[in-house]
Order: sequence, then structure tokens, then C-alpha cells
Amino acid sequence: MLGEKVQELAAKVTGTRVIAGEGGKTNVEVSFQGTGKILGIDMTEMGTYVSSMRASGTLYGEGQGITISKEGDVARWRGRGVGKPTGKGLGATYRYSVVYETDSPRLARLNQCVLVGEWEVDENGNGKGAAWEWK
Repeated sequence: MLGEKVQELAAKVTGTRVIAGEGGKTNVEVSFQGTGKILGIDMTEMGTYVSSMRASGTLYGEGQGITISKEGDVARWRGRGVGKPTGKGLGATYRYSVVYETDSPRLARLNQCVLVGEWEVDENGNGKGAAWEWK
């Protein structure tokens, strides 16, 4: 069951790179940076994920990143998801799970939960997403 919305993010793709994958596959590495809220706190986030096209035409991606508040709260995250290209430039849509790790007392709740979310990127590399606590 999904709980409350924990995170919202609007971001921009800041770089892409084609890299070799296992078994002769080609992967695409995408870096992004943006702003949003996590647990109601204004944050800046940056991250990188690597996507590979599967035989089914779907994407599999894994990523990691960091979230930082103006007050210095820091949380690191790792996530995995599946998606599909929209057929327009950098456009893709993903559904993912993510876990956070933090030493910040204000963000400590993140250490105890798994978030599931939606991530949409348009053809120009503008991304937006939200994540909910999985209870």
C-alpha cells in the first residue's frame, strides 16, 4: 500500500553519455540536477542513472544521487526502475523504487522506508517526478 507523498522533483538533464554494457549491449548514462521537496524540506538534488534497452523494448535503469538542503541536510539515494522511451528525443517514462541513507536528524525517517515513484523526462531533457512511501 502506498503512504504519503514524500518527495517531488523538477530537474533538467545535464549530460548524457553512451557506454558499453554487458553482453555487447549499449547503455546510456544520464546525469540530472534539479530542485524539489523531500519530507516537506526544500532540496537540491543531483544524480546519475544508467539505462539499457531490453529485448522487450523496455528500459531498465539503476541510479544514485544526493539530495542537499539549504541548511546542510544531506541524503544519499540508490534506485532501480523500469520504463519505456516515448519516441521523442530524450523522452522516457519510468516507475522506480529508491532507498535513502542519511545522518541528518531532520531526514532520519528516510532511513526506514522504501519509496516508489514516477519519473517523466520530455524530449528536451526536462524531468519531473514524485515518490511515495511504500508501507
